[in-house]
Amino acid sequence: MRVIFAGTPEFAGTALQHLHAAGFDIPLVLSQPDRPAGRGMQLQASPVKQFALAHGIAVAQPRSLRLDGKYPQDAAAAQAAIEAARADVMVVAAYGLILPQWTLRAPRLGCLNIHASLLPRWRGAAPIHRAIEAGDSQTGITIMQMDAGLDTGDMLLVERMAIAAKDTTATLHDRLAVLGGRLVVEALELAACGGFHPVPQPAEGVNYAHKIEKAEAAVDWSLPAALIERRIRAFDPFPGATGRLGADVLKLWRSEIDSISGPADGSCGQILSVDGAGVRVACGDGVLRLTELQRAGGKRLPVADFLRGFTLAPGMAFDAPAAA
Repeated sequence: MRVIFAGTPEFAGTALQHLHAAGFDIPLVLSQPDRPAGRGMQLQASPVKQFALAHGIAVAQPRSLRLDGKYPQDAAAAQAAIEAARADVMVVAAYGLILPQWTLRAPRLGCLNIHASLLPRWRGAAPIHRAIEAGDSQTGITIMQMDAGLDTGDMLLVERMAIAAKDTTATLHDRLAVLGGRLVVEALELAACGGFHPVPQPAEGVNYAHKIEKAEAAVDWSLPAALIERRIRAFDPFPGATGRLGADVLKLWRSEIDSISGPADGSCGQILSVDGAGVRVACGDGVLRLTELQRAGGKRLPVADFLRGFTLAPGMAFDAPAAA
């Protein structure tokens, strides 16, 4: 089976590694154009492109696939490359570009998407983050037949995964990436022998996982402690939850719920106590204990180490986030 692969970040790179290791013929990889990254803001190839080049796979990096869009030359060149690849199927994972109808129809078996959610629970750009933020007890991978809608296609394979109490987006991402790689190999092996049984998505239970914005990082201490604790985990590693103390902005990487209900003994955002076990902060409902912090230009540190170089004391208060 000839497989075109379209993806960009590490999640997609893991799937490409699984497909390559399983022996599929991959004549072409599509990935987003190189982006500036790092301290020097040098152009950097995506993880998918890096893997493809290291294994002698042709790479196309169109800025758009729309023939009537802003970059018609890019789209036309990509169309020619896709047609020349004579692929049976295209596998898509966190590619980052909208696939127009001509793309969906180009391979014989269409386009399959590796989606990090139990559809239709979280459609959209940030299903891992939003599942943690919402307090979901489980998530998983859905292999979906792509159609013109946003994550609306028929489900081909689904496998569930528990979300642990301490999972962050980083830890859950890595487990889901491996699961997605294994499941898409299964899907293609089924496709090779005509074993697909598409299942339409349920009409109920649809949620949209909006892209994570940097503005969401600022903690609103008027919210319940349980929700803030989930957001801290959901925003690790990006954008990282933040709390402002005057001129200082601290990254909040780990926390524990000290109490989940009842009025705290202080106003929202006020520091109630400080010791080596954590910094207790009053929330709108309950108290949160911060256990891993980072100052600007510093490293992520357990609270006991952080306090050796930064003063936090009872009575101090984190600022309310600026109004949107």
